[in-house]
Amino acid sequence: MQNVPKGIPRPLVKTNQAFIVISVILTWLTGQHWILALPLLAGLLGLLFGYNPIIKLAARFLTKERSHYVLEDWSQQQFNQSIAVFCLAGGLISFIVGWTIAAYIFTALVAVAATVAILGFCIGCFIHYQWRMYNYRRKQSSTN
Repeated sequence: MQNVPKGIPRPLVKTNQAFIVISVILTWLTGQHWILALPLLAGLLGLLFGYNPIIKLAARFLTKERSHYVLEDWSQQQFNQSIAVFCLAGGLISFIVGWTIAAYIFTALVAVAATVAILGFCIGCFIHYQWRMYNYRRKQSSTN
């Protein structure tokens, strides 16, 4: 049995982020709100079943073994994906019901977060770290 690392190779994470950004931009440019359903569905499948079709498709193009790439923490990526799914769902639902300002806010949030992550700073990671530190400090203060 082969020992497969739990992490996700960074190029696959960046591909997923780029897909989100491109989908949002195409939605804005074309007015075709259904485009948001594509990264939303991929994200939901990843969260619920551990199968993100964008990542699976991109994995076919990896040129090295998975372990030779910088691996992103799987649980951290699940947290980040849940934020993206929330924003994409908020954007899509808002477009459908005619809440245009809310739709642009939700989609801008996810597009900016994914773009910044591609460039090297993970907003979701920062939020996750702050949340864990908050819970740790709260737990420490309650034991004293």
